[in-house]
Amino acid sequence: MLARNTVVSTGVFLLGLGLLWLLVEHGGVGKLPATAASFLAATTLHYVLGRTWIYRGTERGVVPGYAFFLVNALIGLALTVGLMAALLEFAPLHYLASRILVSVVAGLAMFLLNGLFNFRRI
Repeated sequence: MLARNTVVSTGVFLLGLGLLWLLVEHGGVGKLPATAASFLAATTLHYVLGRTWIYRGTERGVVPGYAFFLVNALIGLALTVGLMAALLEFAPLHYLASRILVSVVAGLAMFLLNGLFNFRRI
């Protein structure tokens, strides 16, 4: 399960990072709103792949599972945007490098929250 999560998380994160770059560099969106938008898009895709491949056979229904997943995503979103804001303010890092660092903390938190409480498969 952890290997499948790693594959999905990496792929979805790279797509989200690309979306962040597109929104900031070509869409004129601010770094923090673009971070939030790309996080939510990637998180939704992660749910679909998580439900169908990582946590196959979960007993929770699709609608309640997605609602629970969104609650977890809000925690991940708060972590992601909060840590991004701190790094952008206090660290001399490019916004994409900051997002990569933030993903380690937020990604692990999301995996644990969903595995323990949503899919109940850790």
